[in-house]
Amino acid sequence: VQLQASGGGLVQAGGSLRLSCAASGRTFGSYAMGWFRQAPGKEREFVTAISWSGGSTYYADSVKGRFTISRNNAKNTVYLQMNSLKPEDTAVYYCAARGNRYSDPRRSGGYDYWGQGTQVTVSS
Repeated sequence: VQLQASGGGLVQAGGSLRLSCAASGRTFGSYAMGWFRQAPGKEREFVTAISWSGGSTYYADSVKGRFTISRNNAKNTVYLQMNSLKPEDTAVYYCAARGNRYSDPRRSGGYDYWGQGTQVTVSS
């Protein structure tokens, strides 16, 4: 599976962005998906994840209520809608695919494939 993230950019605090992650291959629907982010000088951290069917979602406390993950298996794409953005949301955002449905969705080590990342910058 190859993943291509897009949609990042520069936005003012309080604004919104929608990230997309397009996947290659016909098996996209069998993978759980996640978004992680890494700010300069910090470790990569979990943002959100969604099950293969879209029936279960998980969010970091820092983004709960502001970010929404969704997926369209017919289009091989997962989305991250980010609202009420804050300067502390500034980071490179990575999408990832996880084949093991039973591994912890919040743990980056459980993901098999990673996209190249897209930069999100939120100005104050």
